[in-house]
Amino acid sequence: MLSSQELRVLFITSEVFPLCKTGGLGDVSAALPAALRSLQNDVRLLLPGYPKVLAGVKYKSKVADFNTLPQFPPATLFSARLSLSKSENIPVFVIDCPGLYQREGGPYMDTLGRDWPDNALRFGLLSKIGAILSSDASPLAWRPHIAHCNDWQSGLTPAYLHYHSGKKAATLMTIHNLAFQGIFPPGSVVQLGLPAESFDINGIEYYANMSFLKAGLYYADHITTVSPNYAEEIQTEPLGFGLQGLLATRRRHLTGIINGIDTREWDPATDPHLVQNYTSKKLSDKAANKSALQQQMGLAVDADIPLFGVVSRLNHQKGTDLLIQIASQLVKIPAQLVVLGSDHAELEHQLSTLTQAYPDAIAVRIGFNEALSHLVEAGADCFLMPSRFEPCGLNQMYSQHYGTPPIVHATGGLLDTVVDYTPAKLADGSASGFLFYPMTADNLLSTIKRASLAYHNKKVWQRLQKNGMAKDFSWHASAAAYREIYLSLLP
Repeated sequence: MLSSQELRVLFITSEVFPLCKTGGLGDVSAALPAALRSLQNDVRLLLPGYPKVLAGVKYKSKVADFNTLPQFPPATLFSARLSLSKSENIPVFVIDCPGLYQREGGPYMDTLGRDWPDNALRFGLLSKIGAILSSDASPLAWRPHIAHCNDWQSGLTPAYLHYHSGKKAATLMTIHNLAFQGIFPPGSVVQLGLPAESFDINGIEYYANMSFLKAGLYYADHITTVSPNYAEEIQTEPLGFGLQGLLATRRRHLTGIINGIDTREWDPATDPHLVQNYTSKKLSDKAANKSALQQQMGLAVDADIPLFGVVSRLNHQKGTDLLIQIASQLVKIPAQLVVLGSDHAELEHQLSTLTQAYPDAIAVRIGFNEALSHLVEAGADCFLMPSRFEPCGLNQMYSQHYGTPPIVHATGGLLDTVVDYTPAKLADGSASGFLFYPMTADNLLSTIKRASLAYHNKKVWQRLQKNGMAKDFSWHASAAAYREIYLSLLP
């Protein structure tokens, strides 16, 4: 068996922070490879050449041309470096295909929020080149032992490798969110160069269409998802989203590994986005961030009133509708609410209407602002995360790390990372937030009231803050778990 120093991993992803990020995948795609490399594994990323990616990487050099793939436009592969800090660079391969990636808009949608009509081709190319680089057909001298695929955008890599007759890497498929499956018409199978026999229930067929994600889950040597609890939830309805039967069948090859957080980007002691840095030993300095957040968002500046924060996509999954239902009652506790996010236009409008009714108590910023997201985590007294389902979640870990106890629905990774407040759990050092279940507006409101009562008991609240700040949410343990799976897949 190879040692970690000899282990080569191609990490195939459609986004990476800070170049391109739409959610947790972007954060994981930067932090996990960095943590694996700190354990002396040779990990390199494969990325689509969006404009921001090509402009943001350093030391680009051409290493291969892919001009003869019959199903795809000509593409060039560059070797480059992604700078995560002054001292840390990660090797990356970037696919430059102007016809597929050089366009305004996001990685998956145009400027009007519509899916790109050629997404099957765009991410089929990512998957295909990932498979080529992971086999003896690669034009590069560097060959990985493991092809680590992430979400549906790279889900065809295990399928392409399955039908490759030569030497090839082992494959690992990570589910970051099973709700997004990359579903396309059956004609896409031929368009993407997969054999007709792959379009089968025992293959990539999914309710008469083809699914990139199902391909990855069916053909990969092993599957991981981003928390142990979510790994159990997706084997049954409703969170299996039609794939629960396949996942239950592959149970022996399915592992839940909780995500970590990037403690260099997210550290209240050094965070440049805060007006006052602080630690668990000097929690009084946290108050300056609350005052600054209240001022910046136009709320009444009041140190005694509990301030609840939200940084989230504003949609049904995230429970935004429940938050809107109870907002007027939250204000009467009394309490304040700050929301940062975007997604669903009607929910955005309803939240904005609340700010007009309660200008001193509710503030909403539509869109995303990295600096403000950090200030919300530090300045809020309590963080709200009422997700209906949550594969892992990162904000609840940021919150605990920042001494901002979270309120979460007891699901997925939220249940794995937040311990509900009780006097006994507070005393033993485990309590770090508040859980509610089942998912109803009344339960959310009653938990907010429970948290508000705890907030006014300063001794209890400070203990709760320190418990959360003492937890280790770094990537080290998770990276070690991934490395063990990599090694187990080697012949």
